[in-house]
Amino acid sequence: MKVTVERAHLLKSLNHVHRVVERRNTIPILSNVLLRSEGGELKLKATDLDLEITETVPAMVSEPGATTVPAHMLYEIVRKLPDGAEIELATRSDGATLDLKAGRSKFALQMLPESDFPDLTAGTFTHHFQLPAADLKRLIDRTQFAISTEETRYYLNGIFFHTVEKEGALKFRAVATDGHRLAQAEVEAPHGSEGMPGIIVPRKTVGEIQKLVEDPDAKISVELSDTKIRITFGAVVLTSKLIDGTFPDYGRVIPQGNDKELKVDRGEFAAAVDRVSTISSERGRAVKLTVGEGRLVLSVVNPDSGSATEEVGVEYDSDPLDIGFNSRYLLDIAGQLETDTAVFRLADPGSPTLIYDYDQRNALYVLMPMRV
Repeated sequence: MKVTVERAHLLKSLNHVHRVVERRNTIPILSNVLLRSEGGELKLKATDLDLEITETVPAMVSEPGATTVPAHMLYEIVRKLPDGAEIELATRSDGATLDLKAGRSKFALQMLPESDFPDLTAGTFTHHFQLPAADLKRLIDRTQFAISTEETRYYLNGIFFHTVEKEGALKFRAVATDGHRLAQAEVEAPHGSEGMPGIIVPRKTVGEIQKLVEDPDAKISVELSDTKIRITFGAVVLTSKLIDGTFPDYGRVIPQGNDKELKVDRGEFAAAVDRVSTISSERGRAVKLTVGEGRLVLSVVNPDSGSATEEVGVEYDSDPLDIGFNSRYLLDIAGQLETDTAVFRLADPGSPTLIYDYDQRNALYVLMPMRV
């Protein structure tokens, strides 16, 4: 293999693919990136056996071929080369070394054979549709914070994507929950998503998709099967295994009968929660909300360091109520709301609370209370 490629193209591509590679690997080939040159382009591929990213960049191919070299090392070398450099990659006849040349810099990298590199893309995809990149990014941004990190409930370690009928229209919905809070967001279902299986996309894959959406105006291609998802962003193709499990019936958790409505300025509320929670212990993080007519008092008591209270003006005309929440969870949800006014629908101190944007119901959040 002998190929010449511009540093900017190679660096951008390596930046996408090298993130998949785990720093510590018991299988040596998984530390490597696959380089394949043919027909005026260089194709890069990296995988951790659950997630695979490939990207194609333009290149001048003198001799087609393929090999694998350490991903993180190659990324660091290319990152440290000067802007505008032309990089030449050539394999030696010994089959064990790749020479990298750029200006006066020369590197010799150990290779592993291309034949050892695993392929994740086998299998057929039953559903195919296109989606605006902004829609997918929005669904992920609104729900990602609620993904569970508890490995025992592995089926909660991702975002559940599925289609639902709502008010006579088909919606493409994302849901995530960790048992303490639930986030749900939806957009118009794209043509071709009808009848798709409900899928759970793993946390790591979700994070990579979020980083790969660089142009919100672009259309991305999504292909699905029962076990895999493949998303194409221009020259980048991400393929991932799905979580093999059943997502719980989240509809039962979303309260329907909460009759106490509280409206509050989102920014003012978030700032007040942030200020009073300064006093809270790292372990407890509890903030008490005392709701009365036209006013909300936030309070925190920490036996080790003191107490804090702050009053916020609100719209509320139901019975007075005291309820406690984890302050970090409140701030996470406030950070996802888009309008200036947040709406809380409350029932009692022991029941889940529903939170959403005023005049906008395409995203909603459910928060379990804490004892305070």
